[in-house]
Parts: sequence; C-alpha cells; structure tokens
Amino acid sequence: MVTRFGRSIRTRLTLFAGIAMVLLSVVVNAFVLWAIHSTADDYRKTAVTTSALRVVHLVKRGALPTVIPSDLDGIQVVDSRGQVVASTDNLVGLPRMSAVVPDEFNASRMEIVCDLPYFRGQCEYMTVVRVYEHGGDWLVYVVDSTVPWYVHPAVLAFLIGISVAMVALAWFGVSRVVERTLAPVQEVRDKLAEITSSDLGKRLPLPSQAEEIRSLAETANQTLDRLEAAVEQQRRFASDASHDLRSPITAMRAQVEEAMLHPEDAEWEDIGRALLSSLDRLQAIVTDLLTLAKLDAGSPMARDPVDLAELVAAETTRPRTKKLITTLQPGVVVTGDRLQLARLLTNLLDNAERHAESTITVTVRRDDGHAVLEVLDDGGGIAPEQRELVFQRFTRLDASRNRDAGGTGLGLSIARDIAQAHHGTLTLEDSDSGARFVLRLPIREM
Repeated sequence: MVTRFGRSIRTRLTLFAGIAMVLLSVVVNAFVLWAIHSTADDYRKTAVTTSALRVVHLVKRGALPTVIPSDLDGIQVVDSRGQVVASTDNLVGLPRMSAVVPDEFNASRMEIVCDLPYFRGQCEYMTVVRVYEHGGDWLVYVVDSTVPWYVHPAVLAFLIGISVAMVALAWFGVSRVVERTLAPVQEVRDKLAEITSSDLGKRLPLPSQAEEIRSLAETANQTLDRLEAAVEQQRRFASDASHDLRSPITAMRAQVEEAMLHPEDAEWEDIGRALLSSLDRLQAIVTDLLTLAKLDAGSPMARDPVDLAELVAAETTRPRTKKLITTLQPGVVVTGDRLQLARLLTNLLDNAERHAESTITVTVRRDDGHAVLEVLDDGGGIAPEQRELVFQRFTRLDASRNRDAGGTGLGLSIARDIAQAHHGTLTLEDSDSGARFVLRLPIREM
C-alpha cells in the first residue's frame, strides 16, 4: 500500500505524518464539536425554559399581551378552556400546537418533538408549563429548534479550516525535517558512488556531531576496506592465475615450435611426455580453479554422517613416497560432504608429502565437542608470521615450501574453504618440527 504513494523515505514519512494529523484532527474536532454542541444544546434548553417562565410571570401579573414578542420559533398560551389566548406573531390565529401536558404532580415538562404541525421537517425543543389560576390551569407552550450536530455552518467551516491548516503544516514541516535529516545520508551516498566508481582508496568523511550518520559512514568505510581488499586479492589472484596458466602453455609452445624447426632431429616421444606433463599441470590448475569457483558460489553439498577415522583409513591406502603414520580414534563422526572432506584430506596429505623429510603423521580424535584431524610432516615448517599466507591463493613462500615443488598453489586454499563450508576451521598450529595442520569440525550429535 505504501509503495503506491512513493518509494522514498521522505514521501512515506510525510504521508504518514499527514495521515496521523488527519486522524488526530478528526478525533480533536469530534471532541470539540461535541463540547460546543453540548454547550449550545444546554443554552437552547435554558433559553426555552427562561422564555416559558417569563410568560408565566406575565400571566400571573395579568399583563399577558395577545401577541408575545420572542426570538424563539413559537409561543402559545392556552387558557383553562383550551383556547389559545396569546401567541407569537407567527402563530396568531392558529389552533393549539400540541395536546402534551405536564404530569399530574409536575408543573412543567420538556421534550423533543418532531411532529408539530407548524414546524414540519424539523425537531423542536418544547417546554410546557402549567400555570395555576382560580378558574383552572393554563398552559404555556414554548418551542425552539434543536441544535444540529454541526451546531452552525460557521463552526463547521472553522474546524475544517483549522484541520486543513494543521495537516498542511504537518506535511510541510515533516517534509522539511526529513529532507534536512536525510541530507547527510544523500551526501554519503553521493560520495560513496564517487568512490566506488573512481578510487576505492578514498574514504568517507566522518561527521563530528550526527552520531547515526557517523556510524553509517564508519560502516561504509569498513565495507570499502573489505571491498578494496577483496578487489586487490582478486587482482592478485587473476594475475597469479594467468601467470600459472601461461607458464605451462608457454613451455608447451616452445617445445612444439623447437621440434617443428627440426622435425627430423626431434625426439617426439620425449616431447610428448613433456607435453603430457605440462597438460597435467594445466589440468590440475583448471580443476582447482573450478573447485574454488564452486566453493565461492556456495554450491549445495551433502549433509551425511562421515566417520573421519574411516575416511582417513580409506584415503591413505594409496602408496606415497613418505612414511605414513595414523592414529585414529573410532566414532569421530561429523556431518558433511564425504567427497569434499576427502578432497580436503588429500590436499593436506599431498602438501605434507611434498615438504616432509621422511614421515607424515595423521591423527583423528575427539576434543571438547569437536572432531579434530591433524596432518603433521617432519619438514622445515613454516614461520608463525607466514602461517596465514599459505592459505591464500597462489601464495609464494621460500623455496622450501614453494608451490612449484609440484602443487598448484590452490590446495590449501581449497582445503580451508571446504572446512569453512562445513562450519569448521583449518589452521596451522605449533609443532616441534615441520608443519602441523589442524582441522576442527562440529561433532555430529547422534
């Protein structure tokens, strides 16, 4: 409903303020009109009663004129014989207006009547007063029109005018206040649009007084920090990926071109094996890139029970160049995708195999409500300040742990992404020798 009247906050708040003022005006005007109507109604009844008493006074003094002057709708005086002996000029010569009389033990009676023959189409206050005379009781009839619900057209016009003025004032006031309130937000928006389109290194100025706008600017600056870091990481990733893809392609091209220059001297079998080796490396890089793309896209994965001890036992059957020692606690079950967890384990084992001196140790255990998988090699290890760098894509460290030793530079990054997709963590922790990778996953509740 609200969107029909505009999508901007200014329009919506102004509309709400206008509607609220209309409703408030209706309630207030109804109360004021009721109060004025009650006052006017009491005044009219008092006027009718006072006029009746004044005529009674004239009757008792014997000074009743035949034509009674009055501003009311009508007065009639009926004697004890039922004859009209005096009236206002508009009722001269007309018969008695009503047969209503006061109760036996009352001297007067007031009621609202709507069927008087001389006042068709309107209701009247009618007061009947009994006058006690020696020859019999006389009756004084006094009538005047009832007060309409709007009291008077001028009163209704005044209230409507005040309401319109208040609604217009509320509309204008709220519109101006919202405009001034949102002006800093618009400035932040314009500056943010300028930054995102030109230079991500710039930041929004922080206002000194408006705390809400300052918080908005701080949050936007934090978002820009993350965006700039992500863009820079993406740029480096694209640069490194293109370099790693270009290297085997360049090598293959050089080998083919050299062989074609001297086809009669070329060792085509050796060239074929070299090309296959380069193609294997190229295929491994492309496969890892596709895996990362799927993980980044949040592709759905299975949520099956996976026993880590059984998984490690199954994935360590392939012969490796280094000695493999396993310490597996049974019954350590997690929830996840078995294929992805197997890929994580394989990446850790391949990394350890490239950098271990002689031995790789794999441990599975339960620890404080978590499933823990450790892969430890006895290689040169990684300096504490570089432990997070190894999880970045295409990260180059020193020669002892260089991806050129056989990896694509993406295995550890893929392993961490898989861990995070399973609501777990993959970290490098302290060890006496070599690198110690520790995977922690939530235990599956049975």
